[in-house]
Amino acid sequence: MKKLLSLITGGLIKDVGGVIDSLTTTEEERLEAKQKLQELLEKADQDAQSQITEHWKLDMQSDSFLSKNIRPLVLIYLTFIFTALSFFDGNIGGFQVAEEYIPIFQSLLITVYGAYFVGRTWEKSKKQ
Repeated sequence: MKKLLSLITGGLIKDVGGVIDSLTTTEEERLEAKQKLQELLEKADQDAQSQITEHWKLDMQSDSFLSKNIRPLVLIYLTFIFTALSFFDGNIGGFQVAEEYIPIFQSLLITVYGAYFVGRTWEKSKKQ
């Protein structure tokens, strides 16, 4: 989530850090200001996560098929399209997955397996 937040802010944090550095005179003041800024960003991240969780809970309570299943359907669609494009990209005559796709597949597998198995383990331990 931190990567996503830094992507969304588009370097804003670095710019704010530069302003803090130019306005503060001691290293202690700079570190304190940066620490407070980090705490604010972490709180904003936690608030965003709780909003998403609440939204998902409301979706699951809905009677609409689409609101309950939009995320899995989009996931299936994007996975299918990405896999098809990566397998058929330039593979006329011989099959080879282009090197650009390999890190993406690795990241996807680690994320999915990690989320599933860690999530299942956490659910089971929480029930006990």
